[in-house]
Amino acid sequence: MGPAILFPQAAPLSRICLGGSTFGREVDEATAHALMDYASAKQVSHLDTAATYTAGASEKIVGAWLASRRPAPGTMTVATKLYPPFEPDPIDRGVAASAQRLGVETIDLLYLHKWDAGAETPAALRALDGLVRSGRVRSLGVSNFNAAQLRRVLTLQRELGLAPFKALQNCNNLAIREVDAAIQELGREYNLAIITYSPRGAGFLTGKHRQGVEKGSRFDVAPGHQSDYFQDTPRRRLEKLAAVSARTGLSMPHLALAWAVHFPGVSSVLIGGRVPAQLDEAFAAVAFDDPALFAELGSD
Repeated sequence: MGPAILFPQAAPLSRICLGGSTFGREVDEATAHALMDYASAKQVSHLDTAATYTAGASEKIVGAWLASRRPAPGTMTVATKLYPPFEPDPIDRGVAASAQRLGVETIDLLYLHKWDAGAETPAALRALDGLVRSGRVRSLGVSNFNAAQLRRVLTLQRELGLAPFKALQNCNNLAIREVDAAIQELGREYNLAIITYSPRGAGFLTGKHRQGVEKGSRFDVAPGHQSDYFQDTPRRRLEKLAAVSARTGLSMPHLALAWAVHFPGVSSVLIGGRVPAQLDEAFAAVAFDDPALFAELGSD
C-alpha cells in the first residue's frame, strides 16, 4: 500500500520507522542521535517513542535531537504514547509532560499505549478530541488493541462525532501475530494506518536464543516478553524460519524482516537498534519481495 498520511501537511509515514524504545536504556543519547541522523538521511520520516520508555528518557533524547537538528515542518512525524489511566485529568497531564520532554507545542501522533477499559468511555474520548481541536495533538492512535476493542472505540467516536483514531500500532512478526484478518478489515473500513513493531521478535527470530536467552540481549535486559515467545507456537514458527533459511541461503533476520515489512495492509514497521547497520538490514528487507516465500513462512 502507499504511504499513509495521518493529517494534512504531515510527512507520509515511511515504510521504516525508527523506534526509540532502546534510547536511554541500551542506547545512550549520542548513539541515539547518530541513529536518528542516519535514519533522516535515508528518508525515514517517522520516529516513535513513548512516555514509559526509560521513564521519559527516550522522549527527552528525541526532543534534544529535534531541537538541535530542526527538521523542516512536514518532513518528520514524531509519535509518542500515553499510558493508562485514560481519564481527562491524567490524559491532560500526560500530554503536557510528553510535549515538554519532546520540546514541541503539538504532538504529531499520540497513541494510547495499551488497552484499558477507560479507552472506551465518552469522557476519555472527548478529552482526546479536545486535544486535537485545540491543536495540542495532530492525530490519534491506539496500540496493543485487538479488533473487538478497536471496533468499539471507533464506533463510539463516530457516534459522538469525535476525532477518530487514525493509526493502530501492534506487534506483528512471524512468531507473534497481532494484525489478523479482522484488524486488516478495520484498517480498510476506517482508513487506518497500521504500524507494526518487533519484526524480529526482539531478537527471537534471529535464532540467537535457540539455546537460551543470550546475555546482554533485549530479552535479558527487559525480560517481560520472554513468556510470550518461549512457547510452543512461536518455537515451531522459529524452526520453520530456520528451515527456510537453510534451504534458501537467506538469513533468518532478513527473512523475518522482509515478511513483516511486506505484510498486507501495513503502512510502516518500527525498527529499533543500536547501530545504523540494523536500519540498512530493514531497507534491504523492503527491497526484497517474494510473496510465495512469505506465504510459506506464514502458512501456519
